[in-house]
Amino acid sequence: MQAKQAGASADPAAAELALRLREIWLLVATLLVAVAGLIYELIAATLSSYLLGDSVRQFSYVIGVFLSSMGLGAWLSRYVARAMSGFVWVQILLGIAGGFMAPAVFFAFAWMESVTLPLFGLLITVGVLSGMEIPLIARVLKEIGAPEFRFENVLSVDYIGALVASLAFPLLIIPHLGLMAASLAFGALNLGVAGLSLWIFRRDSSRVQGGVWAIALTLTLVGLWQAERLVSVTETSLFEDDIILSEATPYQQITVTRYRERTRLFLDYSIQFDSLDEHRYHESLVHPAMAQAPRRNTVLILGGGDGMAVREVLRWPEVEGVTLVDLDPRVTELFRDHPDLSVLNDGALSDARVEIRNEDAWRFVEETSARYDVIIIDLPDPKNLALSKLYSRQFYGALVERLNAQGLIVTQAGSPLFAREAFWSINATLQSSRNPQRPGAGLATQPYHAYLPSFGDWGFVLASLRRPAETRFDLPQDLAAELKFLTPEVWQAAQVFDPQNGPLPVEVNRLQSHVLVGYYLDGWARWFE
Repeated sequence: MQAKQAGASADPAAAELALRLREIWLLVATLLVAVAGLIYELIAATLSSYLLGDSVRQFSYVIGVFLSSMGLGAWLSRYVARAMSGFVWVQILLGIAGGFMAPAVFFAFAWMESVTLPLFGLLITVGVLSGMEIPLIARVLKEIGAPEFRFENVLSVDYIGALVASLAFPLLIIPHLGLMAASLAFGALNLGVAGLSLWIFRRDSSRVQGGVWAIALTLTLVGLWQAERLVSVTETSLFEDDIILSEATPYQQITVTRYRERTRLFLDYSIQFDSLDEHRYHESLVHPAMAQAPRRNTVLILGGGDGMAVREVLRWPEVEGVTLVDLDPRVTELFRDHPDLSVLNDGALSDARVEIRNEDAWRFVEETSARYDVIIIDLPDPKNLALSKLYSRQFYGALVERLNAQGLIVTQAGSPLFAREAFWSINATLQSSRNPQRPGAGLATQPYHAYLPSFGDWGFVLASLRRPAETRFDLPQDLAAELKFLTPEVWQAAQVFDPQNGPLPVEVNRLQSHVLVGYYLDGWARWFE
């Protein structure tokens, strides 16, 4: 009798412990699925900006579509009859759709050259499934009779998971996993949540669920094991030449390809230079400003982490110091230390006269008190708002404060043929920028262009506080003999524009309007879409 009573008294305690463990697991599962859900959203947004361009617009689209899909999923969860079984199915499907999102999108881009449908199709699927998770977990907690269940506790854990994901994505996940492996890894996480839920709530599970889960987990783990090979296969189809380096940083995807003696750099899958003709670009960017500057002791270069512009600047013997400001430290490290890459800039980034600053160009210009004889802007094209601000009237106004009295500014300005309005908007923006020596007059500019086989007709704008008396191009004899492309005759021809790429009425690019982004995107779309 006593033994029977002891057994009876032990049963309630065991039942309470089992209930408590189930409740804890469901809250832990909430945290895990919240992390995975936001990681999928960030992966989709990053893929969209990499492959479709205009990161601000693409992030906005992805966030809007994802959140609205979550709302649809939350509404649809009411039609799930068995909450625990439904939650497990959601995790299995998320493991498949979310886990294979990046591989599917990359393969679609490589072989079909179209990513919009697969990307947003998978994004909507993942969003709907993610939206069903929290309502289903809340229902399970109620059904098991969790004594201290409060819905706000579930939401609090969900929001903590979102914070963890948002911090981990740029700091840990992208640098160490990359998009392909990250997608598969978090697919495995969802499947792990499904597997533990199947075991903890095994009375509510079915053999069909167990079988589908096992197949999905096996495929995901195989994909994760072969992630590097998947990346290699995809990139091989994306690029014409052999890939000698492929690396994801918190800022961008870096890819370097080679065929025989030809090396090309791609950032976010967009070509930055081709070693066959990069000298035409960098000689055109650097030497007109250096030749016309009365002094060239101190030079500031914004962007140009590959060191090619630095190489050209260091050809001038008067140069005493060059400050290179490039956001991504990995780019400058590679082109300083990698033997196959540093040779392209003649080891310029290891020169004692060169100071490398890995920080945002705007912040550097605002915070430094240094002044320079020549400022060279070698930044990427203004295809999104983050880049457009570095081509704005406000930025140029801050930049002239860093310029010596007789100093010169030169910027790459895109193609006057493919993005004609964008090119002339940059010229007009410089002309309208504040001139502390001649208030109200703006900067004096000299637009010019050169033909690059890799890019087509490409433009530059030279600007100064005082209008040059003549657009001279006097080079020391030794330096002139070193250049492969630029001569006084080429320079004179570079200042002539034909009717298809010549001046036209455009607006000034301001932070309030960012007209430059629209000009740029519309121009390239007109030619290539």
